[in-house]
Amino acid sequence: AYEKQIESLREEIKALKDERSQLHHQLEEGQVTSDRLKGEVARLSKQAKTISEFEKEIELLQAQKIDVEKHVQSQKREMRERMSEVTKQLLESYDIEDVRSRLSVEDLEHLNEDGELWFAYEGLKKATRVLESHFQSQKDCYEKEIEGLNFKVVHLSQEINHLQKLFREETDINESIRHEVTRLTSENMMIPDFKQQISELERQKQDLESRLKEQAEKIEGKLEEPFSHLNRIREEERMQGRAVEARSEMHPEGKERLVGAIHEPHEAIKFPKKQPEAEEEVESILQQEASRLSLEKRDLEEELDMKDRMIRRLQDQVKTLTKTTEKANHVHLPSGSREYLGMLEYKKEDEGKLIQNLILDLKPRGVVVNMIPGLPAHILFMCVRYADSLNDANMLKSLMNSAINGIKHVVKEHFEDLEMLSFWLSNTCHFLNCLKQYSGEEEFMKYNSPQQNKNCLNNFDLTEYRQILSDVAIRIYHQFIIVMENNLQPIIVPGMLEYESLQGISGLKPTGFRKRSSSIDDTDAYTMTSILQQLSYFYSTMCQNGLDPEIVRQAVKQLFYLVGAVTLNSLLLRKDMCSCRKGMQIRCNISFLEEWLKDKNVQSSLAKETLEPLSQAAWLLQVKKTTDSDAKEIAQCCTSLSAVQIIKILNSYTPIDDFEKRVNPSFVRKVQALLNNRGDSAQLMLDTKYLFQVTFPFTASPHALEMTQIPSSFKLGFLRRL
Repeated sequence: AYEKQIESLREEIKALKDERSQLHHQLEEGQVTSDRLKGEVARLSKQAKTISEFEKEIELLQAQKIDVEKHVQSQKREMRERMSEVTKQLLESYDIEDVRSRLSVEDLEHLNEDGELWFAYEGLKKATRVLESHFQSQKDCYEKEIEGLNFKVVHLSQEINHLQKLFREETDINESIRHEVTRLTSENMMIPDFKQQISELERQKQDLESRLKEQAEKIEGKLEEPFSHLNRIREEERMQGRAVEARSEMHPEGKERLVGAIHEPHEAIKFPKKQPEAEEEVESILQQEASRLSLEKRDLEEELDMKDRMIRRLQDQVKTLTKTTEKANHVHLPSGSREYLGMLEYKKEDEGKLIQNLILDLKPRGVVVNMIPGLPAHILFMCVRYADSLNDANMLKSLMNSAINGIKHVVKEHFEDLEMLSFWLSNTCHFLNCLKQYSGEEEFMKYNSPQQNKNCLNNFDLTEYRQILSDVAIRIYHQFIIVMENNLQPIIVPGMLEYESLQGISGLKPTGFRKRSSSIDDTDAYTMTSILQQLSYFYSTMCQNGLDPEIVRQAVKQLFYLVGAVTLNSLLLRKDMCSCRKGMQIRCNISFLEEWLKDKNVQSSLAKETLEPLSQAAWLLQVKKTTDSDAKEIAQCCTSLSAVQIIKILNSYTPIDDFEKRVNPSFVRKVQALLNNRGDSAQLMLDTKYLFQVTFPFTASPHALEMTQIPSSFKLGFLRRL
């Protein structure tokens, strides 16, 4: 009977082993599910700008999380049920009294007969404990993963709420703009009608003027006609009188006859008697015609006055509508035909309000979108130009000191805020460039347009403040680099050294070293992708805030130096990382970094050169290290590594499998002999705190000051454009 029970127990043990393997398989599936969930979370973080997709992905993630929890709970229940069944069957298969009697002192020899059963029972208890500890660890792992997913879901939900708030604000602003544009459009549609009426009235005015001119010419012609006729009659009369006098002088004897003939009713001598009557008739006709023409002229003048008044009224309406359009588009649309001087007028008592709203209370989020780079800096400089135009030294000095102190205060207040530091580093550099660009110095004026040269400062030299601003910008840059390095440094060693991305390497460990239980096998371990994502976040933040491309390149160079220095220092201190395969892994990661430089178009930053020591260390781990020629090649090629570092890597080299061999000490001595002539430093570790010297290049702003407009969100309504 006991043998049958032992056989059944063995079968149950075998079944338990099968179930254990199935559970391992299920655990692997759970791991795959976890990886898939991580992929979904990463994809969600990339698609954070699309709120609808965010919500769908979060719902899917929550459903998958619930499924995983249900699956784990069901597995735990099934395991408990099976364990209880096994225990129950085991207890039922034993006769308790018989076992007790057999365990008595006098029946100890019966225990020896069934020692296999006792051994099987002990093995079953050990297997049970192993399974329980395994499932407990698996439970803890799942709980940590669920907690992490919950944290990510909460974080994404908060981000969605923030984005929705920003979208609502932007939607409200766009809606108000849309209503205002609609109203202005409806009013603008009346302008063509008014212009058409004006053109029609002007045409009528021209017609009336032309008619008046024609009538005036006709009147002049009619007036000239009677006078010319009268003049002709008078001329004929004079000629006849002269002729008579001449004849009388020539024939004195006929003088009496002619005098008598004059008194006769002759046609030629009747006209002088009728001349006064003709003149009176002509005058009366002329008076009638003049009165009629004066009446017509008065009517025409009244009609012209009426047309002029209508034209002026329509022109006034057009001007009113145009001014309304300019006022409504003051913030969102380009200004009209009015010419500005590129200055902002402010009162001395408003200086504190200006610094508070423009510097201390201004937030980068929402400001940098749809805005020229360095808009706060341009607004500040336009106020400086106003103080310069007044030739008020106290006003200008107070404004400059307040602005510089405000920038220092806001940077000190947010010394760990990456976006705020980037935003004010950009604006400080833009303000510094404005002081140079409009200083009136020849070396800077040559980059300006003729209009920009008209905006140069006229009364004060601000060279001293340029130096102060340069020092402030350097301090902001150093703090900005420190914040980025603090965020980047914890993920460098796990991503560059510990994480294995090459197939076939992750399962291999150097001989003589036990497997490290750090973040290598942790599901939340940092990878090379983590480093690239962090670098991309830094790069996008700098570009979004309008940092000069040259400053961006210098910051990237500094970050790449940190990656190379931290990785090389860790490699020098860890023998388990000094192997050929690890060199391949490092070389692969360096290629990822070089590809990132190419994608961001910052190859000219010399960032690649800062990785040269690490790249040579990776090559040293892979190269053959046996012959004299190998030693010469190492001495010639590893120029970026010091002799101490090369010897340290060779001595630390540890084979990862049987195909590799340790470096022979004689070979190390050969390399050391070849390196003795070098005069390089004896320092083993690189200085991770080293900072390259930063330079701020002068870049002339193409933006015209007179075109600069202030968004209403800045709350600077007390400033007036000039």
